[in-house]
Amino acid sequence: MNNLKSMKDQQLNAELLSWLAKLLFVGVVLALALIIFLQSCSKSNSFAGRYVNSAGSEFSLAQDTLVVEHVAAKVYLIHRSTGFQLLDEGGRPGKKQFESEEWTADYDPETKVMRERRHGKTITFNEDATEMTVVRRKYQRID
Repeated sequence: MNNLKSMKDQQLNAELLSWLAKLLFVGVVLALALIIFLQSCSKSNSFAGRYVNSAGSEFSLAQDTLVVEHVAAKVYLIHRSTGFQLLDEGGRPGKKQFESEEWTADYDPETKVMRERRHGKTITFNEDATEMTVVRRKYQRID
């Protein structure tokens, strides 16, 4: 009789452990989903990302890429890479040349303006940070 009761207790304990393991698994999956959701929300409100601009004139063609990186509190590091081609007298592009530089910018949440430290360039963003304007030049966010 004791043996039968012991077997029932073991079976009940095994079912309880199985149920608890399933509950724990569901909890972990929900927690991960919540973390991923919160990270995607905070990313969409962040300025960090890659922005591009293409420009041309009668003298040259240029492609600018700005990578905005959040460094601390209200400080951002902006990596600028520019590829350009000078046009010859016939309007044909020459050899592609590259330049790069780094800017440090401070964001003022009251004015919603970022100011580059060295030259004082003003940097603004539209509401969802899909467009960035540096002085008067507009950049589109690509990631």
